[in-house]
Amino acid sequence: MPAHRNRIIGVAFVLVLAILPVTPVTPEFWITLLNYIGLSSLVVLGLVLLTGVGGLTSFGQAAFVGIGAYVTGYLTTAYGVSPWLTLPTGLAVTALVAGAIGVITMRLSGHYLPLGTIAWGISLFFLFGNMDWLGKYDGLNGLPALHLFGISLERGRQIYYLIWLFVLLAVAATANLLDSRPGRAIRALRGGTGMAESFGVNTARYKIIIFVYAALLACVSGWLYAHLQRSINPTPFGINAGIEYLFMAVAGGAAYVWGAILGATLVTVAKDQLQDLLPRLLGSNGNFETIVFGVLLVLLLQHAQDGLWPLVTRLSGARTPTRKPVARSFGGVDPLPVRPRPAAGERVLDVRDVRKEFGGLVAVNDISFSVAAGEIVGLIGPNGAGKSTTFNLLTGVLPATGGEVRFCGTRIDGRPARDIVHLGMARTFQHVQLLTGMSVLENVALGAHLRSPVGITRAALRLDRRDEQRLLAEAARQLERVGLGSYQEELAGNLALGQQRILEIARALAADPVLLLLDEPAAGLRYREKQALAAVLGQLRREGMSILLVEHDMEFVMGLTDHLVVMDFGTKLAEGKPEAVRANPLVLEAYLGGVEPSAAEEASHG
Repeated sequence: MPAHRNRIIGVAFVLVLAILPVTPVTPEFWITLLNYIGLSSLVVLGLVLLTGVGGLTSFGQAAFVGIGAYVTGYLTTAYGVSPWLTLPTGLAVTALVAGAIGVITMRLSGHYLPLGTIAWGISLFFLFGNMDWLGKYDGLNGLPALHLFGISLERGRQIYYLIWLFVLLAVAATANLLDSRPGRAIRALRGGTGMAESFGVNTARYKIIIFVYAALLACVSGWLYAHLQRSINPTPFGINAGIEYLFMAVAGGAAYVWGAILGATLVTVAKDQLQDLLPRLLGSNGNFETIVFGVLLVLLLQHAQDGLWPLVTRLSGARTPTRKPVARSFGGVDPLPVRPRPAAGERVLDVRDVRKEFGGLVAVNDISFSVAAGEIVGLIGPNGAGKSTTFNLLTGVLPATGGEVRFCGTRIDGRPARDIVHLGMARTFQHVQLLTGMSVLENVALGAHLRSPVGITRAALRLDRRDEQRLLAEAARQLERVGLGSYQEELAGNLALGQQRILEIARALAADPVLLLLDEPAAGLRYREKQALAAVLGQLRREGMSILLVEHDMEFVMGLTDHLVVMDFGTKLAEGKPEAVRANPLVLEAYLGGVEPSAAEEASHG
């Protein structure tokens, strides 16, 4: 959807919200319904970031709503504290509780994660209902109304504006956050933590951050709910409410910020209408509305798996562009600082007797070689030779069983991948790992993650624009460097395989590496795509880049590399200049089953 269309819809939405309460014909019931939609939207916005974008499913968000409600309820009724002072107190308590729970829960994966969130959600619910000082299951009554500038917000029409002010601020903060350096890191969580870690993203930390962020939004919702209702009890904060919030996120479009409001509206209105209509049709015995609501939700998910927001954008007239958009210009933007480069010929990588055992299997058997500044070294061998395992040992994906690896004089074996990229070693992957729903430009900008200090708060408040422009300008420069400059705004998933592999190289270059490691970049490419890739790598060598190239295609690397290391069954088979390696009988045996050198040369040129 074009930016101007987004702005028009946004302005129209805000105007309608502002006008409704002051219009005499607006029923009080509508205002009440909109208040509850706003309260739910705050919680669902957190789930958009946590579940829809970050891929971390949580059924327990209602418990954080309860923390916000109970903190303000207890402090205002027991000690007479101003409700406005209880909001920061509630946020602080929620942050501490969510941080502690997140450290434990966010380490879980697969089905264990949602089960874990159900467990602590139920635990907090029963905690609320069994504490004497919180009124047990009767709860707390007589909460004071909010007052702002001497105006009482006791009635629904009065607190309405405060609720929706918080919703709109949360929408803006969440949208700003996603459109930023930490936002790209958060979106990378769903695409695979291994890739994100390889570019310096502390994935464990970001999981906890978005978990706490979602909890804080739920806390604000609870605080507002408590002073809207003027009484609280544990019932609205149980696991059923947590499931309902997740339904709202999925129905509206879990990966879309505005989908949070759409989903909250859809579920809240549907529940209200079913509760009113079905008893008239089927009688008051039985919770038929729950059954019908469940069936409707299943039907919705069958026909709109991504939720309703993408459908709304299509119906509003937005279309996928049929032509590649014009590349953005970043003239006048200060370049990012560049790390010093080693002198030509200086040793940048030194691998000494590296070994990797998986139980009784020796995958890499005491391999040694080195890479000097400004040269391309090929690590080649047949399929299953141990090349990619060696590659993963060098980049911190796997720990070595023995030996050592030194990079620019610093020992790096045993260090995590994000530390190694910080030192100046960047990589691509054997199987392309891109964030296909993000633009080409944003994918490359992820590679420069460590080259900017922007944090969550600055990004949410949109105070990062200068730094963000510098990162995007660097990404655009690297795209031009590899010949993809005209594809900046194209979705990465729309590129051909050969272009995606070159895009991965651009992303690695954005990390400002001293050494570039390429894991089978020619795998699956057609002849012309291999030629284009070879041209890019040749240009990088002329610019002084050091490259370690892992490949099994001997023909591809012969005219490209300065030095070759050949592996077979985890062992170094041969090493030397490409011409010498090509004629080595052991290499011919491994590749061609003992074909004579002359026949091998004919096969390679044929």
